[in-house]
Amino acid sequence: MPRTNLTKKDLINSVYMQIGFSKNISESLIEDFLSTIVENLKKEKKIKLSKFGTFSIRNKKSRIGRNPITKEQKTISQRDVVLFKASNEFKDLVNSKNDS
Repeated sequence: MPRTNLTKKDLINSVYMQIGFSKNISESLIEDFLSTIVENLKKEKKIKLSKFGTFSIRNKKSRIGRNPITKEQKTISQRDVVLFKASNEFKDLVNSKNDS
């Protein structure tokens, strides 16, 4: 079975191989890109990347949860969760039969 996860190191190597930047510059580029997304998402609560999708933050209220084994009830605290909704263009790319 093929590997299913993509690491930052894989992205850095891809930029290094395709664009030709040094690995240090490639790493800096990827780190800056990801931190820009995270910082803007924290500030704006929603980010749209054209032809890719939309990241948003939703607040989940606290609720009662149960341990399925012991049946013990516990309160799950209130927290923010990140949601992703793929754009139609991205969905079309994923579902296209051509690998080009």
